[in-house]
Amino acid sequence: MGDVRKPGAETGGTASGEAVASGRARRMAAWHGAKRVLSGGAPVETLRERLDRLLAEAPAAYDLDDWTDIYGNDNGIVGELERRTAEILGTEAAAFFPTGTMAQQVALRCWAGRTGSRTVAGHPLSHLEVHERDAYAVVSGLHMVHPTRAPRLPTPEEIYDLQEPFGTLALELPLREAGFVLPAWEELTATVAAARDRDAVIHFDGARLWESAPHFGHSLPETTALADSVYVSFYKSLDATAGAALAGTEDFVEEARAWRHRYGGQLFQQWPTALTALIGLDRELPRLPEYVAHAKVVAQALSDGFADADAPWFTVHPAIPHTHQFQVWLPHPPEVLNEAGIRLAEETHTTLFRQWFTPDAATPPGLSMTEVTAAAPALEWTAEDIRTATAQFARRVAALGG
Repeated sequence: MGDVRKPGAETGGTASGEAVASGRARRMAAWHGAKRVLSGGAPVETLRERLDRLLAEAPAAYDLDDWTDIYGNDNGIVGELERRTAEILGTEAAAFFPTGTMAQQVALRCWAGRTGSRTVAGHPLSHLEVHERDAYAVVSGLHMVHPTRAPRLPTPEEIYDLQEPFGTLALELPLREAGFVLPAWEELTATVAAARDRDAVIHFDGARLWESAPHFGHSLPETTALADSVYVSFYKSLDATAGAALAGTEDFVEEARAWRHRYGGQLFQQWPTALTALIGLDRELPRLPEYVAHAKVVAQALSDGFADADAPWFTVHPAIPHTHQFQVWLPHPPEVLNEAGIRLAEETHTTLFRQWFTPDAATPPGLSMTEVTAAAPALEWTAEDIRTATAQFARRVAALGG
């Protein structure tokens, strides 16, 4: 499926393409020049700045006198990342993948072969359905059934009520498109039990599983123990340049390695990505509970700020975030809100939000959403700071006719 949220899509001519490039340059310059940033994990950096930061952070993460990896050899930096990931998740093994899309497809293909069923139960809002161009069907020949279309994870009753058998239940934790939402621990365990009652295996799309432990009140190993395989991302919350891992039992991961090679994931050298992932495990992973706690402060302050600014309508969803990410909705076109945000950054050196967009074709005209990530930069903001910046943003929206 296409992703209508992405700005800068292909345009119909050179002049239009130049306008997109000019707009991007202005936006990046405004964000880069901001001295205070509320939403966003990784900073906006030039290539030189990113390389300088990597050079400064790398010595504490791995022995730089070791050799570069060759096809991800087990005794090098990639092997170290795989071992550390498995240890943190509490699984027997883990395999490094260049992308999460590849890791997910390999996992589902392996389970289809092992269970004898090409049917996967998943959510229509999941990454598998929305952001992977139907790869599970086109590449692997799998079939998806939906226990629910509600903007939440499926309930045990919905799993039991599925009218056809399925071999794998894929659960995205948290469900990003629904607002980074998670079920309660008791709901999750009951849903997993229902799937097992139906002789299915469990795969967790855990791209953002790292930050889910505070909501569940259970550790990462306790959470991953519910599943047969788990995918995690190294860049979505840990600030790596890319990369993912697929974790599970030794024999499952060995099979996944074979399919990784067939899918083109056996890259000659992956040490730069692996190095940034190790840095993320050291620096970002321990701080995620702090980010999750502060996200609740941020969400409430944004609600208060829009209310104080007499916004005609707004929604912060979830009102109490389940992780350190959540959605904000406003009744204005994306171009108005993005221009207001750029002007705020240019004029006050403050970035409140990143990109506003229309989530999908079913979204009513004039309604926009942005995703807020409360990471390290947000910790510097008090509730009063956020309310003040929200008022400044609202004034610029009004000045643009929003």
